[in-house]
Amino acid sequence: MKQRTCGTHDGTFHADEVTALALLLLFDLIDEDKIVRTRDLSVLNECEFVCDVGGIYNPEKKRFDHHQSEYDGPLSSAGMVLEYLMDTQSISEDLYRFFNHSLILGVDAIDNGQITPQLGHCSFSGVIANFVPVRYDSGDDVVNRAFFHALHFSKNHLKQLQERFHYINECASYVEKAMKEGKHLLTFDRSMPWMESFFNLGGEEHPALFLIMPAGDHWKLRGIPPSMRDKMRVRRPLPKEWAGLLDTDLEKVSGIDGALFCHKGRFISVWKTKEGALKAYEKVIAQ
Repeated sequence: MKQRTCGTHDGTFHADEVTALALLLLFDLIDEDKIVRTRDLSVLNECEFVCDVGGIYNPEKKRFDHHQSEYDGPLSSAGMVLEYLMDTQSISEDLYRFFNHSLILGVDAIDNGQITPQLGHCSFSGVIANFVPVRYDSGDDVVNRAFFHALHFSKNHLKQLQERFHYINECASYVEKAMKEGKHLLTFDRSMPWMESFFNLGGEEHPALFLIMPAGDHWKLRGIPPSMRDKMRVRRPLPKEWAGLLDTDLEKVSGIDGALFCHKGRFISVWKTKEGALKAYEKVIAQ
C-alpha cells in the first residue's frame, strides 16, 4: 500500500470522482502527484484510496465505488468520501451538512440518474463535464490534463464553500443578538451573511418581517422569507407602488429622501442612509 495515493478510473471523467478527489486533497489526505487514473486492479490495489472504480464500497478500506450491483444506495463516490470525512472526524457534522446541501447531494443525484437538470440550467456536474475535451478521439495526455484542470476547479470551489461556512458561523452570534433585540425588524450595522443562521436559530418561528443592513455605501431594507426552503418569497412585500422605481421617482412615491432603488419583486429596497431605510420600514409597517 502506497501512502497518500489515490486511484480513479481513466478515460472520460465526471463530477463525482473529481469532487471526491478534490475533497481528499482539500483535507490533506492524498497528494496530487500520487493520483493514478487507471482501471488496472493490480495498480489500484496498491493505492491507499480508490474512488469511483474497483467495484468496492468499504470506507474502512478506503474504497469508494458505487457502480457494483451490491450497492443500491443514493451516494456517488463524492457522497461516499464526504461521509468518510465526517465519520473519521476530518470534518464536523455541521460542515458535512453544509457541503452536502450546497453541492454534494446534487452531484450524487445527477451521477446516479435520480435527477436531470432542467433545460437551460447548468449544474456543477455540467460545469465539470465541460472540462472533458470536446473531441472524442482526444489522446490520454489531453484527457488527463483536462481532468486535473477540473480537479483544481473543484478543489477551489470546495475551499470557497468552506470559507463561506466559517464566515457564516463567525457571524452567527451577531444574528442571534439581532433576533433577541428585534421583533419585526432585525438591524445590523455591518454587512454579513444572515439567512442561514437566522433559520438555524429558529427563524421560522421568529416574528421578524424585515432587516436593515449596509449595502456598500448605502443601506438596504430587505424582506425576510417565510423559511429557508421558500427563500424567494417574503413574509411581507414592499408597497406595490414602489415596485421597480429608481431615485427621484421612488422619492416622490415614497415621500422619503435618499431613495435609490426598489426591486420589482418588492423584496428589497436601497437607500442612501440608514435613516432612509428606517423611514421606509416605518412606512411599510404603518400600511
